[in-house]
Formats: sequence, C-alpha cells, structure tokens
Amino acid sequence: MLGITPIIALYALLNVELQRQTLIFSLIFYLFTGFGITGGYHRYWSHRTYDATIPFQFVLMLAGSGSIQGSIKWWSRDHRAHHRYTDTIKDPYSAHRGLFWAHIGWMLFKKDKKNNGKVDISDLNSDWIVNFQEKYYGIIAMFMSFGLPTILCGLLFNDYKGGFYYAGVVRQVLLHHSTFCVNSMAHYFGEHTFDDNRTPRDHFITALVTLGEGYHNFHHEFPSDYRNAIKFYQYDPTKWIIYFFSLFGATYNLNEFSANEIEKGRLQMQQKKIDIARSKLSWGIPLEKLKKITFEEFLREVKYEKKKLFIIDKVIYNVEKFLSEHPGGKGFLISSIGREVTTSFNGGVYNHSNAARNLMSHMRYAILDGDIPDTHRSVEE
Repeated sequence: MLGITPIIALYALLNVELQRQTLIFSLIFYLFTGFGITGGYHRYWSHRTYDATIPFQFVLMLAGSGSIQGSIKWWSRDHRAHHRYTDTIKDPYSAHRGLFWAHIGWMLFKKDKKNNGKVDISDLNSDWIVNFQEKYYGIIAMFMSFGLPTILCGLLFNDYKGGFYYAGVVRQVLLHHSTFCVNSMAHYFGEHTFDDNRTPRDHFITALVTLGEGYHNFHHEFPSDYRNAIKFYQYDPTKWIIYFFSLFGATYNLNEFSANEIEKGRLQMQQKKIDIARSKLSWGIPLEKLKKITFEEFLREVKYEKKKLFIIDKVIYNVEKFLSEHPGGKGFLISSIGREVTTSFNGGVYNHSNAARNLMSHMRYAILDGDIPDTHRSVEE
C-alpha cells in the first residue's frame, strides 16, 4: 500500500480533474480520518489520556481505519514501545537509525523480532471495539478509505472518480506522510522545550500538518496529558476537538498533567540552555582562583610597582588598561587608586550599571586578605 498509492495519487494529479466540491470534501475527510489517528489511535487508545462513550469510540475506530495505518492494536502496541524504548534498538521507529528509517523505512524493511520491546496491551486485548476492528480490519479500512469517499462524492457531486482518487487515494497518501512526520521531523527539527536527553522536539510545522501532534517534546515528557500543546496560541486542533465533545459528555475525564511539574520542566530546560550559553562567555578569573594579598602588600604594589589598583567588596582590581576608556574620565579612577571604593562604586559617587560590573570582572587582580584601615575606606561624596 505504501508503494502503490503514491503512484496512483501521482496519476490522479496528472490526469483526473479536481472539482471544487470534491476538494472541499477531501479536506474535511482528511481532517476526519486524521482525527481518527490523533484523537483515536494516539491519544485515546495508545495513551488513554481521556475517556469516551462507546458511540464516540466507534466513530474514532472508523475514522482511524480510514487512514489505513494498521489496526488499533498494532499501531498502539508499537507506539507504546516507542515511548518506553525511545531512541533505542527496541524503539520501532528510532530516530537514531536515520531520518528515512524514522519516517517510513521501519515499515518497508523487515525488523528483527528479538528487538521487539515488551509493552502491556492487556487493556487493548480486552477492548471489544479494538478486537472487532482487528477481526474485520481489511474490510473496514478499504471501505472507509476508498469506498465511503467514492460513494459520497458520487451521490453528492456526481464525481465518483474524483471521490476515489482525491478523497480516497491522494488524501490517504498525504495523511500517511503527515503522520509519519511526527516520527521523523519532530525528532530532528524544533525545540527541546522540556528535556533534551532524548530526540523528541516541539516542531510547529509538524503540528500544522498533523492536527497538533508536532509538540512532541511536550508529549514525550507528559504522555498522559490529552493535550500536545498547552499555550492558547499553539496549534492543537485535536485537543480542541476532544475538549469540545467533552462539553456534551461524549468525552470525559480529560487528563492534564500537573501545571506545576510542566512549568518546572520548562524552567529546568531554560536554565540548562542558559548555563550552556554562559559557558561560552568569559566571566573573568573566578574569585576562588585569585591570589590573596594583605592590605599592606596592596599598598606596596601601588606605591612601588606603580600598579593601578583599588578595592571593591574585598576584590582588588587592576584598572591600568581602562583608565583612558572610563566614561566618566580617568580623573575619578586615578583618585581611587590605592583605596577601597566600595561605597563610591555602589552609589556614593555613582551607582554603576550591570554592564560596568560585568566589565570589571575582567579586571580582577586579587582577593584582599584581612581588613582595611578606616582611613583608606571610601565615603559618600
């Protein structure tokens, strides 16, 4: 199916006229069958992120079958393995095996059964809708994917041919590869918003073509949450649809992960990124690595070695190379040499900016060992 339908779709695009009504129907049917995967196969059966009434479950089963992505049991088993064994040899579509493998290669090439990771699917085995679909999957899938759109477009628009090719084949090919993008694109492109120990990322473009499944870093961190995106401006129509039907009782017990834990994860990742960025900058010689000198030694170096030193908060700075660059003129610096100027630096004369304090870190010379005589302390002027 993966190899044949793209060829048929290409034929259709080149040879079959696309009517406006059929195009609109194809888009609607794309969303319907796509939600069968995102809201049904994925968020309902794979993760049990919410509960649903029997009629709603049955509609989800039919919609998901129309995508021809395998049965609920097969799809959900592999997806649970993907979460449990992410990025390992037991991950069915591990991103570490390459972009092509993660996207479609894992379905084209035979896998070694010894690499099948164990997962619990006892809930699926006892689900009568899952078992019903498993038993009649071929018939249900072919009818929902090709038969139903052909019949509806024929009856509604007298376009049986367009219904089969566009609402059936072309829609299915597009839906296949948009879904596959979650396994490939969302593991290679985007942001590590909550954790970067594994490959899943938040990728807006993938979210656009997958009804909101692209916020994959969030999903892998909080898989029991019925949402994939939590900000109001993030595109997650699957979440909106699930919530909408909860207003009528068709869906209920919508699970949301603790907002406190979600925010902790976000802040921890932000801190990690900040720490990485900080490590690439020069922050001067660390205080613990500075030599220690007494006040008498400090005065001696100023008087006899002509060093341009002064003290702020017991840290000794050498401002010789900065004298001509000081925005307030070198006179203020020269008058401070050989003295403790903490009060002056912190507001007695001028309360220096954060930028000035950062710049001073590169002028650290030593740490004062001992006390400073009152006669050499700065005062407010």
